[in-house]
Amino acid sequence: MSNDETGRAPYTYAQAGVSIEAGNALVRAIGPLARATRRPGADADLGGFGGIFDLKAAGFTDPLLVAANDGVGTKLKLAIESGRHEGVGVDLVAMCANDLIVQGAEPLFFLDYYASGKLDNAVAERVIASIAEGCRQAGCALIGGETAEMPGMYSDGDYDLAGFCVGAVERGNLLDRTKVKPGDAILGLASSGVHSNGFSLVRRLAADKGWKLDRPALFDQDVILIDALMAPTRIYVKSLLPLLNAGKIHGLAHITGGGLLENIPRVLPDDCHAEVDADSWAQPGLMAFLQAQGNIEPEEMARTFNCGIGMAVFVSADEAETVTAALQAAGESVSRIGQVESGTRGCTVSGSAGIWSARNDWSASHAG
Repeated sequence: MSNDETGRAPYTYAQAGVSIEAGNALVRAIGPLARATRRPGADADLGGFGGIFDLKAAGFTDPLLVAANDGVGTKLKLAIESGRHEGVGVDLVAMCANDLIVQGAEPLFFLDYYASGKLDNAVAERVIASIAEGCRQAGCALIGGETAEMPGMYSDGDYDLAGFCVGAVERGNLLDRTKVKPGDAILGLASSGVHSNGFSLVRRLAADKGWKLDRPALFDQDVILIDALMAPTRIYVKSLLPLLNAGKIHGLAHITGGGLLENIPRVLPDDCHAEVDADSWAQPGLMAFLQAQGNIEPEEMARTFNCGIGMAVFVSADEAETVTAALQAAGESVSRIGQVESGTRGCTVSGSAGIWSARNDWSASHAG
């Protein structure tokens, strides 16, 4: 029945709030970004129903596949409120790629999910350009993704992200909990900031304390506070891969939600306990600021934030200097932060009086 016969205008998807044209325009715009992340094994263009990866072309002979997915958490809310969208894509890739490398797996390809109530192509392009940058840093290919426009699901201006990454490791090189031994040294690789964890507490502090996010930070007058908070998560893949391939690393722990206390035990055998000395590295100014603003106890810091250590590396004590030198040459800031001892699986972080603003010597433990 025609419009003339019914007297009613025909419905369209656009009237419901979804613009197919805007979605198609975004796909065209991000095509070059995805192509820039190509690597051996992945050279197809976007636009198919699924991404393809050729493990043989990537040089693997007897690989195990390792998969990870994650998001950016409430750091996204701060990004949206401040208009700082350029780094959250790196965060998204980092949270997945760093979780693969800790199992010895090389990240191979990445897919993203971007959802909003109304698609803003200018914002979406900035976010996806950041995802492509993260993929370049991790050495993986952006082979696909999904952009969803869902009116009524999100408030105006809000969006959400999810990332999915697949890597591979030769069967004999898989890092599992059996390789860490009592006597191993623990090296800490410096974080680039808060990374992507603890932001619910950060945002609560910002609201309660009335932070001026667009002003210089109290702990560094050369840095705007919002820029310090939004610094992208460091991706450790390219620094660690050569050492993994050389068999120098016994274990790795990505320090995310749960902090040092809860992440380190995840890679330990049942008969190993990690002793971490908080005196062995300088507390970053940003972490000291957060602790002071919230009057946060050292134990709470150790289980909420990375406290300046984004990755823990377990190596033989006699290889610690060699591995440290290699990581420093790759651009990492490295501290020897502790050792593995015989005992019940878990982690203890200890500090002297004055460390992390403690009035007395302190320690905090978590059983694995």
